[in-house]
Amino acid sequence: MATPAEDNLWIRRYRPRPDAGARLVCLPHAGGSASFYFPVATAMPEAVDVLALQYPGRQDRRAEPCVSNIPDLADLVTAALLPWTDRPLLFFGHSMGATLGFEVARRLERDHGVVLLGLFASARRAPSRKRAEAVYREDDEGIIREVRRLSGTDSAILDDVELIRMALPAIRADYRAAETYEYEPGPKLNCPLVSLVGDDDPKVDLDEARAWSEHTENTFEFRVFKGGHFYLTSHQPEIVRLLSSRVPAKTDV
Repeated sequence: MATPAEDNLWIRRYRPRPDAGARLVCLPHAGGSASFYFPVATAMPEAVDVLALQYPGRQDRRAEPCVSNIPDLADLVTAALLPWTDRPLLFFGHSMGATLGFEVARRLERDHGVVLLGLFASARRAPSRKRAEAVYREDDEGIIREVRRLSGTDSAILDDVELIRMALPAIRADYRAAETYEYEPGPKLNCPLVSLVGDDDPKVDLDEARAWSEHTENTFEFRVFKGGHFYLTSHQPEIVRLLSSRVPAKTDV
């Protein structure tokens, strides 16, 4: 039997688990791609089917125009995920992906009555917290300096002029989406929410990360890890265990 939307350009399933009781949706950071979550897909237990999102404008979707604002991107991602809501969903979003995950979760609840098992917001300030940032307006060298500062891209890639030239349009568009995002007040989410942050992250301080508590009517947890903006690469086993613990042992589907 065909799986839901198996030809969907937005979804990558590196280790399909069609009989899993729940699905983990992974939303990449600015400039990131679905392949960032390949290690998570291979590490999660059999009870979880991992769906990694692939935004337009990168890798095999490089020929497609980027989406440079969060509301439009959230609308598109929501539509892409609807065929997968036959199983409970858990979201993990890193950096820009956390904001995007929040907006998709809002749309799923408001428009489709779908409440997540949980939203994990990683390395991102709460939607209600704003910083004046405009990295997307920098020239190419300025954007590369910012990516180096955050250590979000392998240094070998940053030294490859051709690869950087291909990646910069997507990085710039994603930064624009993240930096121009404007939170619109509305009902709080009804799902559990977990905020995760590195203790040396230049993009979000502990108070900004803790403020995610304002955005759910359900339980809230706050986890601090050693590291910077990409702390999660050094704490994968712990994060995988945390995610796995939120999936019920038995889920009716």
